[in-house]
Amino acid sequence: MEKKIIIGSDHAGFNLKNILIKYLSEKNYAVEDIGCYSVESVDYPIIAQKLAKRIADGEYTKGVLICGSGIGMCISANKINGIRAVVCSDTTSAKYSRLHNNTNILCLGERIVGEYLAKDILDIWLNSEFEAQRHLRRVNLIENS
Repeated sequence: MEKKIIIGSDHAGFNLKNILIKYLSEKNYAVEDIGCYSVESVDYPIIAQKLAKRIADGEYTKGVLICGSGIGMCISANKINGIRAVVCSDTTSAKYSRLHNNTNILCLGERIVGEYLAKDILDIWLNSEFEAQRHLRRVNLIENS
């Protein structure tokens, strides 16, 4: 099975996005970068919703969004039905967002987490599997609300 992921950022997340693209490529992920492509100011909701729609449509199962704090990207992505985006600045939140909430977009803040912590968060998020069981009912309640 091919490992593929979609990633996007605004200008405030541009540098961390490029670091993570290289990191994911080294781990044999096929990475699609949907922008932005410089540190010139852009509107993060456009990028967040573009990425979220590609996941909601089933083209990708997971994606990463990066801005200054991760918050704006997360709020914007969660406007799309079928998206469960989470902002993480620690590895425990990353793990449990997957185990209990089956999150499909990881949002990071370049101004909040450094390069090495971002890589750790990403690894744990990517490698944690949804436990389903009692959590499935709750995720379904989220999806149907």
